Amino acid sequence: MQIKACLFDLDGVVVNTAKYHYLAWKKIATDLGFEFSELDNERLKGISRTESLDLLLEIGNLKLDPETKNELAEIKNNFYVSSIQKMNSDEILPGVIRFLNELHDGGILIALGSASKNAMTILNKINIIQLFDVIIDGNKVSKAKPDPEVFIKGAAELGVEPQYCVVFEDAQAGIEAARNGGMYIIGVGEAENLKNADFVIPGFETITLDQLINWYS
Repeated sequence: MQIKACLFDLDGVVVNTAKYHYLAWKKIATDLGFEFSELDNERLKGISRTESLDLLLEIGNLKLDPETKNELAEIKNNFYVSSIQKMNSDEILPGVIRFLNELHDGGILIALGSASKNAMTILNKINIIQLFDVIIDGNKVSKAKPDPEVFIKGAAELGVEPQYCVVFEDAQAGIEAARNGGMYIIGVGEAENLKNADFVIPGFETITLDQLINWYS
């Protein structure tokens, strides 16, 4: 088998938006009267805003009515959206542009597969929309990771069967989504946080298409 497509999560893989999510959730926690650490934030990576809020409230040992939860989710999103308006191409993670260009030169199709409903805003701010053949974001899917919908849709729009796809993910929920979709998985980050990935890289500074093909085969 050969690689025909690569699918990338956005937050923490292509661009460093994780800090903005963390600061937004930390503000909510502080307003509610409890501490929210960066370690706590690891549990929120790759899942939907609603699920993230539920986990946050679990950490704070709080139960709130649906209306209040909706208000908090909106406050968090407004804070986050305000923060990412300041983003620029400097926040693209090291090696990403070079690797995406190498994939293009090698004839590999590229898709974005992100749960974020703000993905297009971020891609516009960092000016790399043109590097993706297909963009699937939170506005195009109804099921959150670890459901594979976002990656299955990406593969379908690219016209590539899942077994010929490689997914790059920094979150456990995303790895499970790719696994559930029958795709090869490269974890991006620390191996202890990325169980069940086929291979783990610390970042894109040194990875090449030849290396990826060698791992995949």
